[in-house]
Amino acid sequence: MAAAAFALALAACSTQAATDAPLSPAAQEAGVHPVSGLTVIPLTIISGTSGDQTHAFRVEVAASPGEQQMGLMFRTEMGANEGMIFPLAQVRMASFWMRNTVIPLDIIFIGPDNRIINIARDATPYSEQPIPSDAPAAAVLELNAGRTAELGIEAGDTVQW
Repeated sequence: MAAAAFALALAACSTQAATDAPLSPAAQEAGVHPVSGLTVIPLTIISGTSGDQTHAFRVEVAASPGEQQMGLMFRTEMGANEGMIFPLAQVRMASFWMRNTVIPLDIIFIGPDNRIINIARDATPYSEQPIPSDAPAAAVLELNAGRTAELGIEAGDTVQW
């Protein structure tokens, strides 16, 4: 059990405090992030009780086990509308930690129906405390800490990528 929790926690996190800054020029370009070398894609979160609010992001895709293990470790900044998505190979209970992650994050666990299961807000940099999903997840999204509260993003909202 402990070994499984440890393995699930290997996907590391990192982000910077939310700002109103636009996307960085690098993230606006289609293709590859200049720091991580990961593919950058558009991602939208649809929130509000009637789905009347949409929030657009450009996110790096951490697809392979190695990319997921590295995550946002050692990064010192990220634009307000940037993030990183971790598509999971199979739907499962997920757990992240903040080992070697310099900047605080909001960690969003996404179910197989693309709805947000739960949000771990303001995850503490460098913490090795496991941050678990409340139900089996298909993906995990990391945004700057405080961004979900600022935009009114909640459990039940839909994520499209």
